[in-house]
Amino acid sequence: QVQLVESGGGLVQTGGSLRLSCVASGRAFSNYAMGWFRQAPGKERDFVSAISRKGDNQFYADSVKGRSTISRDNAKNTMYLQMNSLRSEDTAVYYCAVRMTDPFSSGSFYYKRTPEYNYWGQGTQVTVSS
Repeated sequence: QVQLVESGGGLVQTGGSLRLSCVASGRAFSNYAMGWFRQAPGKERDFVSAISRKGDNQFYADSVKGRSTISRDNAKNTMYLQMNSLRSEDTAVYYCAVRMTDPFSSGSFYYKRTPEYNYWGQGTQVTVSS
């Protein structure tokens, strides 16, 4: 069982920045491919960004590309999402997710669909006000 705890959300003005963090339990963090998703009220959970197990590949949704950076620190069991130039449409609950991967695989794949992930955090609220 993997437990995920997100933090770093809050209220920010349009154009501001936030850095979200996701701390994962367990000793196999280096075997986790990870991702960020978000869900606005009344909407489905949408993909935001993903990072490979090795951290060598990242992918972004068009809605955040160029404004966000995903990263991970395996020594701290932590994944980050730096978000800049925030817009009102970025308002949502942000969730981190983990996909268990084969440690003998290449480790360079990322995943963009919710069914591909095994574990989810409780989410952190991001509210962007104009």
